[in-house]
Amino acid sequence: MTVRSAERVLELLEVMAQRSTAISLAELHRVMNLPKSSTLMLVRTLEQRGYVTRDGIGDYRLTRLPGEDAVNRPAWGTLVRIATPWLTEAVATARESGFIAVLSDGNHVRYLNKILPAARELKYDRDISIDRVAHHVASGLALLSAQSDDEIEAYLAALPPDADGPDRPATVRTAILAARASGIAVNLHGRVEGAAGVAVVIRDPRGRPLAAVNLAGPVDRVKEGLPVLERAAREAAAGIERALARRTPISGTAGRTEREGSPS
Repeated sequence: MTVRSAERVLELLEVMAQRSTAISLAELHRVMNLPKSSTLMLVRTLEQRGYVTRDGIGDYRLTRLPGEDAVNRPAWGTLVRIATPWLTEAVATARESGFIAVLSDGNHVRYLNKILPAARELKYDRDISIDRVAHHVASGLALLSAQSDDEIEAYLAALPPDADGPDRPATVRTAILAARASGIAVNLHGRVEGAAGVAVVIRDPRGRPLAAVNLAGPVDRVKEGLPVLERAAREAAAGIERALARRTPISGTAGRTEREGSPS
């Protein structure tokens, strides 16, 4: 492999690592500014090595990065690395626990990481190995609120029609639409007793929902400090979006991106 070939493989990984959805060969060819045959050869090499999978319509999705375990999920390592400085600052400001969350294919919330506040004796230490029902948590409500009306209705239609209380489809719809209207999901009645949280959507450079910043803690503290938590979550999401935008390839120079932003 030549030096230029190695550069192109790295450029392709960078392009795909910025995407929250699968990408077509035609779009990869355009963004990479390479002949379609060369683009296909590169992406097939990544597919053979288990870094990329191809979906039912022929589009490609990055499923892991070098050094990550080969598991059946999108590769979120780049997002976590970019988001961590902003989430760390949000946790220091809010003095509550912070998480980056995404929606799985089954519309469950998956937590990618967690940062606990240093200055608290009592901390909300959520088990991030367990996926959560989306409408049960603030990050899920935020991510659902960024979906289309049809997607929201499909989610609601999949709920048990005779569900009661906070699982009642009409109640869930109200919570989702409230999060959409305000740009932030506030959940003061978490399924973990005594816990509450807020969440704001992170969008990719094309405006598509990618993940959510979630700050959470004991319900009384969250209620008391709600304005601080809301501001910290909004600022963290905006900072992460700016950092992602700075990584967007310039046309014809896919591997040349500006330096990643950070809070400091």
